[in-house]
Amino acid sequence: MTSQSPRHGLDLSAIVLLAVFWGMNWPAVRIALYEVPPWTLRAIGMGAGALFLAALTILRRERLRPESGEWLPILAAGFFSITQFNLLLAFAQLLAPTTRAVIVTYTMPVWTILFARLLLGERLDGRRWTGLILGVAGLLGLGWPLVQAGTFSYGLALALLAGMSWALGTIISKRFPVATPSMSVVAWQLAGGATVAAIGAVVFESESPVDWTTLRAETWMALGYHIIFAQALAYMAWYKLLDRLPAGTVSLSMLLVPAIGVMGSILMLGEHPTFADYAGLLLMTAAASAVHAPRRTRAP
Repeated sequence: MTSQSPRHGLDLSAIVLLAVFWGMNWPAVRIALYEVPPWTLRAIGMGAGALFLAALTILRRERLRPESGEWLPILAAGFFSITQFNLLLAFAQLLAPTTRAVIVTYTMPVWTILFARLLLGERLDGRRWTGLILGVAGLLGLGWPLVQAGTFSYGLALALLAGMSWALGTIISKRFPVATPSMSVVAWQLAGGATVAAIGAVVFESESPVDWTTLRAETWMALGYHIIFAQALAYMAWYKLLDRLPAGTVSLSMLLVPAIGVMGSILMLGEHPTFADYAGLLLMTAAASAVHAPRRTRAP
């Protein structure tokens, strides 16, 4: 006899919605990068996301300012999982096809599982072992053709580093938990990322500023999606889930994101994955399903 709590169902629904937010962000960011340079794009996206979450925190009458001893773990985790992750991926998408960048970035569940085992001592149960094996098989199926064809470019190396950076930020958050509400934490982390990106925009992009009056409607729509759904709402949901579930489990569930990102890139960018891509995506979706399969319990 099986038993599945309402809480488990809500967690699963939130993870699927989060995967959609981040999956469709890949083609949205690529569309925006046609007219907005990477440092500027990230400064705007993370800055607007920070303001959005700060406003929600105030409206909810939650504490916005962290305690004095919480600043270091909050900013350290944010540097890896938000600032560096977003900047690396912006340049990765400029230098590699979006479908390929998605594939390589989502080695992050593998790195998170390994870091969680080494640094947090998290054990791998049967479901996570199954998900890990299927996920690795899927990533190999997607990445091996790149190695054979010699197309594992500098952009894809940046995407791989982004995946490792995300995993390390996730582990820092889990290793050094804070009492500050999750929404406030993400707001400050996004603000830190926006500051770094703004400095980069001044240093590297000031000679060719964006002409905002000439941007296409598609670019404005992509920016809006990136700010509201992929930055503010998605990061808020991520940290809420991380408070409840093991780091390895949450990250393995994000194997759904590349499948959605690749399909979104096919529809919105006209990219054409190969048979190996589809086979890998099928395996990664199966991995995410294995991680969140309901536990079976005996009836009393």
